[in-house]
Amino acid sequence: MLKKNDEIYLTVKSCTVQGSGVCDHDGMTVFVRGAVTGDRVLAHIIKVKKTYAVGIIKKLVQRSPMRAKNFCPIAEKCGGCCFAHIKYESELEIKAQQVADNFKRLGKLDITPAPIIPSPSAERYRNKAQYPVGSDGRFATIGFYAPMTHRIIDCADCLLQPKEFSEITDIFRNWIRDKKISVYNEADGSGIIRHIYIRKAVVTGQIMVCIVANSDSIPHAEALIEQLKEIDGLASVILNINRDKTNVVLGKECKTLFGSDYITDELCGLKFNLSPLSFYQVNRATAERLYKKAAEYAAPAGKTVLDLYCGAGTIGLSMAKEAQKIIGVEIVPQAVEDARFNAGLNGITNAEFICSDAAGAAAELAKKGIKPDVIIVDPPRKGCTAELIGTIAEAFKPERVVYVSCDP
Repeated sequence: MLKKNDEIYLTVKSCTVQGSGVCDHDGMTVFVRGAVTGDRVLAHIIKVKKTYAVGIIKKLVQRSPMRAKNFCPIAEKCGGCCFAHIKYESELEIKAQQVADNFKRLGKLDITPAPIIPSPSAERYRNKAQYPVGSDGRFATIGFYAPMTHRIIDCADCLLQPKEFSEITDIFRNWIRDKKISVYNEADGSGIIRHIYIRKAVVTGQIMVCIVANSDSIPHAEALIEQLKEIDGLASVILNINRDKTNVVLGKECKTLFGSDYITDELCGLKFNLSPLSFYQVNRATAERLYKKAAEYAAPAGKTVLDLYCGAGTIGLSMAKEAQKIIGVEIVPQAVEDARFNAGLNGITNAEFICSDAAGAAAELAKKGIKPDVIIVDPPRKGCTAELIGTIAEAFKPERVVYVSCDP
């Protein structure tokens, strides 16, 4: 019987979307972190449950043809990239298989999904990063959490982020050290600096630096801003106040310390103003491909389109030129303000935005007899509520539903 700290040889038969290899051992499923289909490994078992076990690679005996050289020196420790050890084309195969399996196993539909549309780039494509800030006892650690923990792995340069982000985090490291700025302690809620949140508008090059703090002010802010001004494209430095003992990164209150309250990017031929609380796809180039495909499926010409979970209005506004009317719904007030401003910024007059939760707004619209022809939903990871799905199916009965999901 398998026990914790056992070391066993395993052949990896498949791979999860969390980047773990799936193996069989005497009728038990063993998940091996950092393994991929076709690997032969000596695994060290770190957890044993009734129906499964978890292991880590002690020795890579045989390399899979799907395996890539880790392009990041901290990939094995960092929880940010679960596919860093896998070739990009193989990663797409794994994700395509997950979608197919979900349709078959959960949806009971024996269909073949359309081919994946790949990202134009697998490196430096992100336009946003949220770096937790901690301390190793002597110096500030700024990076990403280790898998399944809140232990911060210091990251000098994440190869998924724009190069300027590493220059900015270096400035913060030096500022925290030189000015003796306290960093947040999750255990007792003490300390000031919690996260560094950076956003870059790819087309305009504008950069926003948001300091998430356990305080309504930070000491020596002027010295920090002077150093940040050396970064090409810096347009905004904002203090976000979050005093809650929570895993949620951002608080609800923002104060602009330098420059503008927002930065401006361009997507699908439109301009979008982005505040710290605005939702915006992190891969702009792929977002354009996604929205064009969504518009193709929606066929919005001459139709009333209901855009639920609309964020800053990007999906709906990208279809406004063809649609008769766009109705956007978003629960975050600042994102709704951004969406309304973005409509005006682009001269769009056939869009309105409602600040409400999606299910409540949909129910209210249905009561008023408003029946959209097309509905677009782009919910958070947990998906749409049963209540909302019921309203869509039974009250609205739209011609088309386009469901954008970050988790199939």
